[in-house]
Amino acid sequence: MKDPSNNPIINDISSKLEDLSPKAQALGNFIMQHPSEAVFMTTKELAEACGISEATVVRFVSTLGYKGYSDFQQALKEFVNTGLSLPERAAIKGIKESGVDRLHRGILEEINNLKHLYETIDVEVMNQFVDHLDQSHTAYVVGSRLSYTFAYYLGWSLTKIRKGVHILKGSDSTSMDMLTNAPDESLVIMSACTRYPNELIKLSKMVRRQGHTLLALTDSPICPVIPFAHLSLVIPSLSIPFIGNVSGMLAAIQYMVQELGSRRGEALSGYQKTLEQVYLENDILFNIDHQ
Repeated sequence: MKDPSNNPIINDISSKLEDLSPKAQALGNFIMQHPSEAVFMTTKELAEACGISEATVVRFVSTLGYKGYSDFQQALKEFVNTGLSLPERAAIKGIKESGVDRLHRGILEEINNLKHLYETIDVEVMNQFVDHLDQSHTAYVVGSRLSYTFAYYLGWSLTKIRKGVHILKGSDSTSMDMLTNAPDESLVIMSACTRYPNELIKLSKMVRRQGHTLLALTDSPICPVIPFAHLSLVIPSLSIPFIGNVSGMLAAIQYMVQELGSRRGEALSGYQKTLEQVYLENDILFNIDHQ
């Protein structure tokens, strides 16, 4: 777990601690010292752990400026999620425990994540992403480690819609060369997921220095790439994943690609017919008529 003192929510608690009642101070100290435990507790469990009332927990959360306990818990989750090690994640998910219901729990978890996405996603920002994709002459989609999965999926899908799309792996140092030599005012979409690779942060700084437009596609409002981005889209989730939450990110990518396709009109039809002809002439894809 990383140093809690580096997080805004922990800093906020620390700065207000002296002005709180003794019971609220006990609660604040518990959260600062055990954030990875507190994030999974209900108000009742947190109150029992600190020897206080649930009303004190509710007042404490309100003092910090949150509308309710669930908002506070979500903010704490964002911090905890960025710092958990693989063994800590395995412990949370009970990887070493037996259980035939793990598949069902996992599916229900993703359903809840998608429901949360449905209720909270900023469609206006997604459409602004599509605006950039529609208007840019050249687009680079960059990711590293887990986030390269989403970068590749987005980039590969975009090549079915438009020209001038390049997919870069941030862990490959040649991505620095590619972005340095990119045409002026290119569009760069950076996929960055917990736990955030340092090479993506370095690339973000470089992209801004080069004068390109940087869009961040990420899973948390505290993603370290966001300060360098012109526009960011956060795909929220309710759970802390073992490796990563994928359903929400894929759903957002599918929307943006389909929305871009709908804007292309007849031009899309002609472009895709050309692609299909290339596939056919070079026997790229399975075709049952040819078997």
